[in-house]
Amino acid sequence: MATKKTPPRPASAPVPPKCGPCDGTGEVPVTVHVGRKRRAVGQQAGICLACFGTGEATTD
Repeated sequence: MATKKTPPRPASAPVPPKCGPCDGTGEVPVTVHVGRKRRAVGQQAGICLACFGTGEATTD
């Protein structure tokens, strides 16, 4: 009896590297300023401009 041929395994897609500034989350902290003297009162989440929120590093 002939042995069964196993189909070749598909090559897995390469994992894209994580973005450096946001560490792969897509968000970076942005300082919030208030008042005439522009005092810093806290931080809020902002979109990462290096990867535009995808969390993947560009390959430029």
